[in-house]
Amino acid sequence: MDVRARGTPGEVLARFFRLGLVSFGGPVAHIGYFRTEFVERAGWLDDATFSEAVALCSVLPGPTSSQVGILIGALRAGPAGGLCAWLGFTTPSAVVLAVFGVALHAALYGPTAGGSLPAAVAGAFAGLAAAAGGVVAAAVLALARSLCTTAATGAIAVAALAVALVAPRLGSQLQWVPLVLGAAAGALLLHREARLPAEALPLRVPRVAAIAAAIALAAGLVVLPAPAAPQSAAALAATFFRAGSLVFGGGHVVLPFLQGMIGPAEVPAQTFLAGYGVAQVVPGPLFTFASFLGAANGTPVHGVFGALVATIAIFLPSFLLLAAVLPVWGVLRALPRATAALAGVNASVVGLLASVLVTPVGAGLVRKPLDAAIAVAAFVALARFRIAPWIVVGGCAAAGALAAALSQRAG
Repeated sequence: MDVRARGTPGEVLARFFRLGLVSFGGPVAHIGYFRTEFVERAGWLDDATFSEAVALCSVLPGPTSSQVGILIGALRAGPAGGLCAWLGFTTPSAVVLAVFGVALHAALYGPTAGGSLPAAVAGAFAGLAAAAGGVVAAAVLALARSLCTTAATGAIAVAALAVALVAPRLGSQLQWVPLVLGAAAGALLLHREARLPAEALPLRVPRVAAIAAAIALAAGLVVLPAPAAPQSAAALAATFFRAGSLVFGGGHVVLPFLQGMIGPAEVPAQTFLAGYGVAQVVPGPLFTFASFLGAANGTPVHGVFGALVATIAIFLPSFLLLAAVLPVWGVLRALPRATAALAGVNASVVGLLASVLVTPVGAGLVRKPLDAAIAVAAFVALARFRIAPWIVVGGCAAAGALAAALSQRAG
């Protein structure tokens, strides 16, 4: 198959918008959704090219699944396709979280008083969170079948899982350690079995454009915060630009990272946690949590404008990073044992993503038997019976709402 066969930006936008409406489960599940949609169903690219895109994006900071989506869109329809892939996949969750942020801001700072959610609504949120566990498990299983096909790659994945569970205890920004160790193990163990496509990802970035992207990224990190007045649009943009540039490990990492960057004066802890909960249960990239924070914060830059500033600022580094790195990637993959190293990275990605099943997903489910049962049912429906994800997720939300209503009536 020729991955350079071109589609249209509109085609890319439509497919990614539909995925943005149903892709529950966080970055682990998103990669599984992408593989099912674009490798198995649409045939836009083959498994080897998809695996290389995942490997590249996994070693970059920022939202891994969004970056993979941008690459897929660019492969299909050029730069406009990459932009449309991001717009389609990001817009649904960004709108939902921004609306929630606007409403919460009005409740906190406007004339209305706050209150608790109805039991059925809280139960539906719990059902969605439980469904995410099943979705993540199904996605990890599908990736393991594709990327861990030998004893050596399986061993690397297991080792990466163990390291990924320990690394955050040593430092909040050590999520890259399993990937580096996986690359080293791959170079040593997989040089006889690893294969990459004969050609690198067929995306050509002019050298001038790559240099300009690298300069813009550095300027955003160094220059943008300098003139920013406190509680200004520039200050808000600088905060989220840094988060999008420096966070390794994807969406599950950006949430606590942002909590450390945004003080309680701008976003009270209770508001932050409310948005954190909703971000876990909406479809699409977790980085759209920025849309909520931009809308809900207590500074003059809030509401729709604040959501736009925060959303653009946190995703912009991904475009700059990909443009800057793609020309170098073609050189790196040609080095001796580069193919084996990338196979090791791919295997370690499976372990890294599987660690999410332990924490935070598994840690939350083991304390709630009903939620654990919903998660298992979602996994069986997806992995065994291949029921459409939106049906499974909707059923889990309904089950959570029903259970909460029955519990309230019994109480």
